[in-house]
Amino acid sequence: MSVNFQINGKAVTANAETDTPLLWVIRDELGLTGTKFGCGAALCGACTVHVDGQPVRSCQTLLSSVAGKKVSTVESLSKNNTHPLQVAWIKHDVPQCGYCQSGQLMSAAALLATNKNPSDADIDAAMSGNICRCGTYPRIKAAIKDAASTLRNA
Repeated sequence: MSVNFQINGKAVTANAETDTPLLWVIRDELGLTGTKFGCGAALCGACTVHVDGQPVRSCQTLLSSVAGKKVSTVESLSKNNTHPLQVAWIKHDVPQCGYCQSGQLMSAAALLATNKNPSDADIDAAMSGNICRCGTYPRIKAAIKDAASTLRNA
């Protein structure tokens, strides 16, 4: 079966079973490996992507549910680390092991798309469910605030 959708602004046709998790289509069929497999149960956030602008866990999102929709992965932020979140992530030395970072970035991007002046509570709510085993949460929050400031002043 084939499913048509957009990924990072490009029309694609995925040739997989419609009950295949979107994560595996993104990684294995489309070759976009920035989105990571973590827990497989939508609990850790490593696989977070946007579907029509909303953050979703791609490990539990079926291919059939994205037919005709717009999917964005971490690769959509920028090709050269110039997105304000990527700049802030580097500035604040957010990643340690780095495994969760694509999901963290995509959750943060969804937040900043609708709220360019988030409070600590807003950040905590938006980022809940994104687990960082290295415990870089204070640096993540600082980077989000920094990126928000950049976006407000742009």
